[in-house]
Amino acid sequence: MLSTLGSLVSALWTGLHPRTLLLGIVAFLFFADFLKKRRPKNYPPGPWRLPFVGNLFSFKVEQLSVQIQEMVKKYGNVIRLELGDMSMVILTGLPLIKEALVHMENNFLDRPLYPIREHVFKKNGLIMSSGLVWKEQRRFALMTLRNFGLGKKSLEERIQEEAQHLNEEMEKEGGQPFDTHFKINNAVSNIICSITFGERFEYHDSQFQELLKLLHDVIHLEPTFQCQLYNVFPSIMKFIPGPHQTLFSNWERLELFVSHMIENHKKDWNPEEPRDFIDAYLKEMTMANTTSSFTEQNLICCTLDLFFAGTETTSSTLRWGLLYMALYPEVQEKVHAEIDSVIGRWQQPSMAFRESLPYTNAVIHEIQRMGNVVPLNVPREVTVDTNLAGYHLPKESGHALENSWPRLSCSFSSLPSCKNLPSGPQAMRN
Repeated sequence: MLSTLGSLVSALWTGLHPRTLLLGIVAFLFFADFLKKRRPKNYPPGPWRLPFVGNLFSFKVEQLSVQIQEMVKKYGNVIRLELGDMSMVILTGLPLIKEALVHMENNFLDRPLYPIREHVFKKNGLIMSSGLVWKEQRRFALMTLRNFGLGKKSLEERIQEEAQHLNEEMEKEGGQPFDTHFKINNAVSNIICSITFGERFEYHDSQFQELLKLLHDVIHLEPTFQCQLYNVFPSIMKFIPGPHQTLFSNWERLELFVSHMIENHKKDWNPEEPRDFIDAYLKEMTMANTTSSFTEQNLICCTLDLFFAGTETTSSTLRWGLLYMALYPEVQEKVHAEIDSVIGRWQQPSMAFRESLPYTNAVIHEIQRMGNVVPLNVPREVTVDTNLAGYHLPKESGHALENSWPRLSCSFSSLPSCKNLPSGPQAMRN
């Protein structure tokens, strides 16, 4: 019986033409991909997807937020995109975002772990962690940052001091055109350094400049096509050279920088007198049990998350402010006049003057509305089967992205209006 079966298999194999065999394999792979990517009938709509890669070639990752505006016109407020095995659902409009992230927050509580982030951070840190790790790290970070001045006058004084250093650096340019990027990054990052490391750096400090350059590079490398391709095919891309390898190398150097700062802290560390975030974390590590998430690796990841989330976002917002002041000189003139009349030219601005500067306060909020630095926010993961806006989102089948792009008219209006989007850039509102 076995010999007969073996002869039959041998005859079939001999009779199969290599081209026929190849076509059969391809057909099987396409069918398997179709079965794997099947979605419920009432799954959110989206652009047509290609086998295996999904919508990876349907848009430019660097311009995703702009292209989503066109998708909202076509598909509505809930859009589905797929990148390889990753399925994303993008929510647009304040009412819908509030419904998902406030009224149904437990359904979208976790963070998805992309292959790039998993390679770098594993499940550590503040931004992309989930569950007990996230709760422990977030609670500790908020408590510690408040202890070191967040929301208090002591932090305001640090900001005023750093603003003075920034003014001095800008005055050195002698009124000539210059790139504000790294000067503003220096100032913003120094505020974070004073809380995490307990010290600020001089703007020309080579070690500090290397830190800022590495942060800048990883932020601009991660959205590139090759890095997104790593998220789709990590098992293949890890053997191929490209920007994703540079990204990993930069993250390793950043981790080494923070690790070096931690070792320096250990040399003269006094648990009874914590000087900064690292000191407080080291003390928490000594009191934590074996199952706690308070480890040195998590300390490194949390510190980098503070820099990653704080430096570039704040710096970008300030640079948007400079840009809009240049584009709207009449607004700049009114802001300047109000500041001169209320504060004067020889006194440091502070939160105490906020109520007395209504026009300046309104302009700051308008800049934040127009210069939205994180239009898609940080993704969430669907943790349970969820029905949202008439669509069914299966558990762990996709990631929810909040689209808060400021040019979407639906951001502060009802859902039906979301399909009527402005075709050109918005002007600053008076």
